[in-house]
Order: sequence, then C-alpha cells, then structure tokens
Amino acid sequence: MIGAIIDQLREALETWNEKLAEIWVLLTQSPSEFKGGHIWSVIEDVHGALTAIGLSLLVLFFVIGMVQTCLSYQEVKRPEQAVKLFLRFVISRAIVVYGLDIMLKIYEIVQGMLSAVIAKVGLTPANNILLPDEVITAIEDCGFFESIALYALSLIGGLFITIIAFVIILTVYGRFFKLFLYTAVSPVPLSTSASEKTQHIAVSFIKSYTGVCLEGLIVMLSCVIYTAFATSPPGVNTDSSASGMVWVYLGELIFNMLILVGIVKASDHTVKEMMGL
Repeated sequence: MIGAIIDQLREALETWNEKLAEIWVLLTQSPSEFKGGHIWSVIEDVHGALTAIGLSLLVLFFVIGMVQTCLSYQEVKRPEQAVKLFLRFVISRAIVVYGLDIMLKIYEIVQGMLSAVIAKVGLTPANNILLPDEVITAIEDCGFFESIALYALSLIGGLFITIIAFVIILTVYGRFFKLFLYTAVSPVPLSTSASEKTQHIAVSFIKSYTGVCLEGLIVMLSCVIYTAFATSPPGVNTDSSASGMVWVYLGELIFNMLILVGIVKASDHTVKEMMGL
C-alpha cells in the first residue's frame, strides 16, 4: 500500500507537469502548425468558401451605405463624394480578400510579444513538480492504520490535481479553437466595413480577435509566474505526522494550482478589462 500511495501522488504530479508543458507548446506554435496543420487546411478551405459570400455581402452593404449616406444621385456625382465612396469600396474589398493575412499578422505581432517575454525571463517549459523526499520518507515510515488514511488522502488529492490539469489544458485548447472559428468566418463580419452604418461590426470583430490572441499572452504570463512559484515548492513540516505532512503539502500545492487555473480561465475577461474591449 505504501508504494501505491507514492505512485498515486507521482502520477498526479506527472500529469500536471505534462499538461503544463503541453500548454507551453500550444502557446508558442502558430495555428498552421497545430496538429500537423490538418485543421488549419480545413479552416483555409472554409475561409475561402466564405470569402465569396463575404464579397457578395460587401456589395450589398456598400449599396445600403451609399443609399443611406447620399440623399440624391446628384450628391453621388460630386467628385469628393464619389472618391470617398470608391476608396471605401476598395479598402473594404481589400479587407475581405486579404482578411486572412491581416489576422495572421495580428497573431504574429502578439506572438512576437510572447516571444519577447520568454526571451526576457529566460524560461523554457515549466519546471517539473516532484514529490519531496521528506514526504516520501514519511510515507514509507508510517504504520498500517496511518497508511490507510494516507491512501485515501493521496487518492483524493491525486484526483483533484488530475482534474485541475485537464481543466487548464481544455481552457487553452478552447482558446486555440476560438482562433480557428474567428479565422474561418472572418469574411462575413469584415464585409460590414463597406458601410459607414455597419462598419462598427467589423471593428468589433477585429477587437475581439485581437483579444483572443492576447489571451495567449496572459496565459503565458500566468505560467511564468506559476513557474516562479514552482521553483519554491510548498514547505514540508518534518515535525508533523506523515498524514499531516501530506495534507499540508497537497493543500498548498492544490491551492497554487487553483490560482493558476482561475487566472487562465479568466484570461478573456482580463484582456477585456485591460484593453477596454
């Protein structure tokens, strides 16, 4: 039973270390590299199909905007008004046609910020959390009845750590899939830029997409801070019993993990508050 207790705790910590390292990989790769690029090729196909629809909507929004802006045909014939309408149509069409390139450039800018943070702090994937030798020794020296309590405690603690690890990785995966969704449907909301009355939709779309990109920066900063915490693992009171040592250790460890998960899950709200989105 002693070996099972130690194995449970080690497996839970190994799961956490693996998921944290996976997050680091996800945040430092581009959407075109995700899962070998297969998903990105599908997104490009969907984007291409919606581009044709976006161009059709672009003409519709342009006509609606022109009718609402100009009170008469004579006003349209004025050189300055005609040039203004022509430039709006050309710019709006370029935004729809080259929307994918624009969005990728925004993503690259944010990734550049992220790379600058990594280079400045000089960090690689987060340091692994290992079960302290003091805890292992205390578990090995405990009696039969105390080992039963430790087994239940390690089972519950290991389950909590595993659940937290999967929650945080699912949150980061969710952010990646939001990037795919924004990219796929972008021609439709960007087509609203053709009209002065509806251009706020396109502006709001770009702001929201930028916010999703910046979520990666917030998650990375959270992981950097957590890595600093990981270099100073929870203290172990060697004067207490084995159960007390494991209880205090797991409690402080899970508390730190929950803080990281909470910040990561609230990264979208954090970005909106910081950028006023």
